[in-house]
Amino acid sequence: MSGSRYTSRGHAGLRFIAQRGLLKPVVWSLTSARVYGRENLDDVRPPYIVVANHSSHLDAPLIMSGLPRKHTRYLASNAAADYFFDVRWRRALTQLFFNAFPVDRTGLRGQKSVARELLESGIPLLIFPEGGRSMSGSMGQFKPGAAALSISRGVPCLPVALVGAYDAMPKGANWVRKGRPPVTVNIGRPMSAAEDEDAVAFSGRLAKEVQALADEALERRERDDRSRGRIN
Repeated sequence: MSGSRYTSRGHAGLRFIAQRGLLKPVVWSLTSARVYGRENLDDVRPPYIVVANHSSHLDAPLIMSGLPRKHTRYLASNAAADYFFDVRWRRALTQLFFNAFPVDRTGLRGQKSVARELLESGIPLLIFPEGGRSMSGSMGQFKPGAAALSISRGVPCLPVALVGAYDAMPKGANWVRKGRPPVTVNIGRPMSAAEDEDAVAFSGRLAKEVQALADEALERRERDDRSRGRIN
């Protein structure tokens, strides 16, 4: 993995320009985005695995745009091999913006070695454990692949909840809905498996934490909106 595009400083520089010069301005102009929980990243050092719910093509852009630059410099996102890597132009864009690595939609089958090598090279990962976008916006069951990687490599998981992305751009939509719909990224504290906890149990605990972060984000955003309304 040494010398690969995942760890390349040159690629990281191009990705910075793409993410901060194009991706974030576009996403932030099309949505009303807020990010909570950045303080939970103060003591986090790579490698680690970001685990998040998945309901929209906005999810990865929101995370890449919402996390501080030092955490997205080399962050590598999983991406469906049969869609994002099926044609050359889409593969190139996905790799440019998201430092993406291909995964089977059923989990990490067939690409586990890539994910392991990335973690061993110090590269943090972004994984959507549901294995695909939600059809309804509700969070589905987490597959244990990310939890198993965390346990086997001895790295923590960073839970992140995305709220509003489904309403802004649901599965099947080709563009963000008009009116700058509200979207929220809520970053939790790092989590590690207990000494006697297996991947299935840890994955279930991660899912509960992401759901709790989603509920918290909804309440916090509503509270902030009410407060701003009183001020105005």
